[in-house]
Amino acid sequence: MGKKLTEIAQQLSAPRTVKNKKTTEVEVVTQVPKVQLIYAFNGTGKTRLSREFKKLIAPKAHDNEGDQSELSRNKILYYNALTEDLFYWDNDLELDAEHKLKIQPNSFTDWVLKDQGQDRNIITSFQRYASDKLTPRFNEEYKVKGEDDKEITVKAFSEVTFSLERGDNVHSGNIKISKAEENNFIWSIFYALLDQVVTILNVADPGERETNQFDQLEYVFIDDPVSSLDETHLIELAVNLASLIKLSQSSLKFIVTTHSTLFYNVLFNELNGKTCYMLERFEDGSFALTEKPGDSNKSFSYHLHLKQTIDQAIAENRVERYHFTLLRNLYEKTANFLGYQKWSELLPDNKQAYLNRIIQFTSHSTLSNEAVAEPTAQEKQTVKFLLDNLINNYGYWKQEEQNG
Repeated sequence: MGKKLTEIAQQLSAPRTVKNKKTTEVEVVTQVPKVQLIYAFNGTGKTRLSREFKKLIAPKAHDNEGDQSELSRNKILYYNALTEDLFYWDNDLELDAEHKLKIQPNSFTDWVLKDQGQDRNIITSFQRYASDKLTPRFNEEYKVKGEDDKEITVKAFSEVTFSLERGDNVHSGNIKISKAEENNFIWSIFYALLDQVVTILNVADPGERETNQFDQLEYVFIDDPVSSLDETHLIELAVNLASLIKLSQSSLKFIVTTHSTLFYNVLFNELNGKTCYMLERFEDGSFALTEKPGDSNKSFSYHLHLKQTIDQAIAENRVERYHFTLLRNLYEKTANFLGYQKWSELLPDNKQAYLNRIIQFTSHSTLSNEAVAEPTAQEKQTVKFLLDNLINNYGYWKQEEQNG
């Protein structure tokens, strides 16, 4: 029977029983793991889970107890689709010019931009993932009338404009960037904040920290920061995030959710001491958070390599007998990750025994008259049929097809 998302959130915040690596004795860890890595298909409920987790860690106070966003930040920082809601476009549609990305007033961006002056680092980070010619500009200040009607300069950071620089002191004028570029920009702001938080909390003595507003921070919850990144930049983002997490020496805990197998795989390989899960949603609306053993997580990138190899052979009509071995390996690794006891359980029910025999026979041929490189046309069609069966009938591969 599945669980509610509130129960899944409680599961993530619960202490765990683990073996001490030095003494091999069983001991109860009084804190949750430093890093919890969660894989889930799109639409499973990752963003909803981040909200439920926030409500669990920093429940809403009564209306007269102050700023809720400030209260939440004292316990948890989280990046998800709702973080993006802090930004919206002001499009001068009448003139089709002066596109501006507006920033709603909030303590999150005020601190990182106004107090910490991280605008240059944010721009550098954004250009790393987008283009060094695509340049953001913050409206850093504006004039207002103060006492005695004298003008004073006020830090703003309430909007951002973007332009394409050509390298000759001429730029394109303000343009509206794509949704993927916008997401990368917002992530760059969050990453700058997180970098500062980790640096501040690494100072062991609270009395020596430059600010104490993060002393009560317990969790960082990051939901899918990889929208529309190509593989190179996705890997770079994952490595940078993993490096920052490893630099954290405080008691801060990190929860990262993603639908990207490549992002998941890189984080898994980069991070030590992580706990890995798969989040599933059932037809009745309930959920399950299943812990995944190490070997099943290591197979992620290999899944993709096997599929691409078989795909290419089918497309070029170069299917050979060894492709049955690769196909069986792909079935085995998919079954292992999805929790099936036997890879043959992934085969179509009405042909399970027959197809199992075909794969077993062609992938374990030992007699000389069986070791023929060129399979028959029917066998080639079987390879395509079995690959299509995985892609069309199992959520993991459906997700990969949508992301492809």
